[in-house]
Amino acid sequence: MPNTTGKKGKDEDLVRLIVDTLEDMKAERIVSLDVRHLTSITDVMVVASGRSDRHVRAIADALLERCGEKGFKPLGVEGQEAGEWVLVDLADAIVHIMVPRVREFYNIENLWDLSARERMAES
Repeated sequence: MPNTTGKKGKDEDLVRLIVDTLEDMKAERIVSLDVRHLTSITDVMVVASGRSDRHVRAIADALLERCGEKGFKPLGVEGQEAGEWVLVDLADAIVHIMVPRVREFYNIENLWDLSARERMAES
C-alpha cells in the first residue's frame, strides 16, 4: 500500500518503486530528475535504457505490474507496440524507457536538467 503520510512521502515511495523495478529488470543508465520546479504536469521524470525493443517492453510491463500491485495506476502508456520508447505516465512520475539510439537522439534528460544545461552553456 502506498505511503499516505503526504505527497512527498508518496512521491518518494513511487520513485523508489520505479527505480527498484528498473534495476531488477537490468535497465541501464537510470536517471531520476526532480522537475516540480519546471512543470506542473509531474514531479519526477525517470529515464532509463533497455538493450533492445523487447527489453524495453519487458521493463515497461514489469513496471506496470509492480505499480499496479502497489496501488499506483498509470494515467497512460505510450509506445508499447514499437518498444523503442515507452512512456509510462504515473501522474507524480513520468517514466521514459528507451533503446540507446533513441535516448541519445532525443537526449530528454538534458532538456529537463537545468544544471546540466547551465554547465554546457558555461563551457
